This record gives sequence, structure tokens and C-alpha cells, in this order.
Amino acid sequence: MTVATPTTFEIKSANFPLVALLLKSTDLTALAREMTLRFGDIPDFFDQDALVIDLSPLQGQGAADIDFPALLDLLGSYRLVPIAVKGGHPAQMAAARKAGLVPGNDAHLLTPRPAPASSEQPQEPQVHAAPLGALVIDKPLRSGQQVYARGRDLVVLAMVNAGAEVIADGHIHVYAPLRGRAIAGARGNTEARIFALALEAELLSIAGIYRTSENPLPPEVTGHPTQVRLVEGPDGEKLVMTPML
Repeated sequence: MTVATPTTFEIKSANFPLVALLLKSTDLTALAREMTLRFGDIPDFFDQDALVIDLSPLQGQGAADIDFPALLDLLGSYRLVPIAVKGGHPAQMAAARKAGLVPGNDAHLLTPRPAPASSEQPQEPQVHAAPLGALVIDKPLRSGQQVYARGRDLVVLAMVNAGAEVIADGHIHVYAPLRGRAIAGARGNTEARIFALALEAELLSIAGIYRTSENPLPPEVTGHPTQVRLVEGPDGEKLVMTPML
């Protein structure tokens, strides 16, 4: 029998971008509370992003059941679209499939690539460019206002007043007093930095590492041009503030 080449469709392999949720607890009440604290005031942080649920962190904690319908409803309320699951034991994977998820064991998390060892002279520092052009804001931000630069850097040319919030997946540059909250590397970019012409922030965060006003800014950077970055220390990553002048 001769089979004609279809004229109405083709099937090809494709790469599809996913975000991953590493589930560390089956307590969905605690998960909902922490997601509200993390994303509750950023309604457009996710935009129908496809998601794989990674159950690997749960292994070794016993055969705890997971209420997948409730979990999917919770994630959907944050504009996430769970489509796959990986890393669970057979009973968990079966329950996930029953809830409509597909096995995604081939999905791999992205990890930073270490620099190769070399005896040559050090190269110039790598410049981490934002995927898109920076979002530029040229008006002061008042208390209660929020700006989120999704997938790029944020440049603010006016004051960020107390009670205002600036968020970026990349770097944050504030060429004026920064008195509100600044959250850089919002999706986990540990290379992101915060630059302020006059640092007086209520809260600083890079890739989930926070410093609030309960811990006062060092006097050498308060009100001065400053950069904020993450540095690996003996107790893990911490925020380091360095005067720029």
C-alpha cells in the first residue's frame, strides 16, 4: 500500500522551555503560605509558564501521598501550567498521571557551567547581558507602586520612594535614591546585582537572599552610590554591599 506524505501536518522533535518546582514537602498548606509570601504581591511573575514538578527532594521522607488536584489548583492560581512530573516513587507517579501529568524524567534542571581550569592569564570578567533590552522607568515610583522587569534588567532614572518596589529577573540600576524595596535576580539569577546612586532601601534581595530594614545598612553605604551582589561564604551565599565611589 502506498502512503502519501501528509499535506496537513508534520511531526517533529522540539525543545520546550520549562520551569521546575522542586517539591520539598507534601504540606500544601505550608506551600500555599510560602508561595503567597514569595509571589503574592507579584501577580505577573509567571505568565502561563509550563512547569515540571520534581518530586526528587521528597524521596527518603517516606511514602507520603500528594494531593495532586489540590497542588495543580494552587500552582494554577499563580499562572503556572503544570504539565509533567519527575522523580517520584511509583505510587506518586501513578497519582500524578491520574491527575493529568505526564512523566518528565528526561527533563533536566539547568545548572551553571563551571569555568575551565587554565594556566593562562585571567580573562576579562564576563558580561551577563539581559535577554531583552532593559526596561527603563523615568518617573518617580510612589509608595504602593511596583515595577517588574520580566526576563530583563530594570533601569530607574528617578527616586524609588519608601513603600515602592522594583523587581527584575536581571540587574537593577537606580540612578536616584533607592528608598523602597529592590528584588534582583527574581527567578534565581545569582549573578544579578543592584546598583543605586543613594542606597537607603527598606529591603534588598538577590535570587531569594534577603536583607530587610530590621538589619540596618552599613554606614559606609547608607545614602551613597553602592552595588549589591551575592558572595559565597562559609555559611552560604550572602548579600555584600560595596561603595562605588
